[in-house]
Amino acid sequence: MMLNIQIQKLPHAKDIELPNYGSENCSGLDLYAAIKKKIKLKKGEIIIVPTGIKIALKKNLEAQVRPRSGLAANYGITVLNTPGTIDADYRGEIKIILINHGKKIFQIERGMRIAQLIIARIEKIKWSEKKKLNAKTKRKDSGFGSTGI
Repeated sequence: MMLNIQIQKLPHAKDIELPNYGSENCSGLDLYAAIKKKIKLKKGEIIIVPTGIKIALKKNLEAQVRPRSGLAANYGITVLNTPGTIDADYRGEIKIILINHGKKIFQIERGMRIAQLIIARIEKIKWSEKKKLNAKTKRKDSGFGSTGI
């Protein structure tokens, strides 16, 4: 099933591609840098990169901003707040918080694919507070590393 989601391209992104799928079975839509000029992202530096788009998500949807695996694996460039969450009621420009975990300066250019956007359904919950939880699970309260390395 194909969802229809409203998108607005902002004036500073008139020549930038709309988010799109890199191949037929990709789950993430590529997001592009709508920057005025090249940015040199130094080792350990954090930057907020505009995408030049706004979206209008429907109720019970969210958008998740995730890193592009090639940028992460080859250059150490990743989305700092992975996944970044865009709520259904947010109508501002989508911006990406990038960090350089690599060993070298990384240059971001206008129109470069910098992250990916995943649209996901969400469920609202209602808490049912209990004095004690049902602990009859194999794992119980075992935490970090409890299932092995």
